[in-house]
Amino acid sequence: MKYSGASMKTLETRNVSMIFDSAAEVRALTDISLSFDRAEFAIIKGPSGSGKTTLLSILGCLLSPTSGTVTVLGNRTADLSRKELSNLRLKHIGFVFQNFNLLEALTVKENVAVVAQLGSMPKSGGSRDADRLLEHVGLAHRRNFLPRDLSQGEKQRVAIARAFMNDPDIIIADEPTANLDSKTGQRIIKMIRDLAPDKTVVIATHDERITQLADTVTELEDGKIAAAV
Repeated sequence: MKYSGASMKTLETRNVSMIFDSAAEVRALTDISLSFDRAEFAIIKGPSGSGKTTLLSILGCLLSPTSGTVTVLGNRTADLSRKELSNLRLKHIGFVFQNFNLLEALTVKENVAVVAQLGSMPKSGGSRDADRLLEHVGLAHRRNFLPRDLSQGEKQRVAIARAFMNDPDIIIADEPTANLDSKTGQRIIKMIRDLAPDKTVVIATHDERITQLADTVTELEDGKIAAAV
């Protein structure tokens, strides 16, 4: 996989639709065309059920759309093998999940460093990078704590440090402030922005308070683009 440079759109969707087959057909997305630049801080907003999580899952190569094309760092995802998609996610995309997805048996530092180990980074390098990122998010003093000993805001900061571990080109964050109070939520969004001056960041949220921090805002409603600014 090759990425030819900063002039290329980092992420693009063209006429993407997603239909889930169940007892009754569920159309989650309809004809979504979007593009995101390097260093763009983008918000996808909309109420619950509007299709935000499905769209982020497609942008992050976790789901394949029913129709349409997705291009990530110049690569059409439909042309990539499973292994290539896995490598793309591991090396170029960092995820921040609503429910943190921390490994309860691992310490804070181990939760961050595990990404480097999956990416075959030498253990010493992964350890140094984990320490650096934990320092940046203000959790160096809790590096040896287990997730159960952390507050919700601290867990989200660990998740943010983990997302940046392999220095990805793209950060995908799904409702990162959903479990947090207003003040902590604002701090979390600013922390992501400060860590990613040269990265593409796409955040899904229904929280109107954080849209003021975005470069672009796209509103989804019933799986369709209702507005884009």
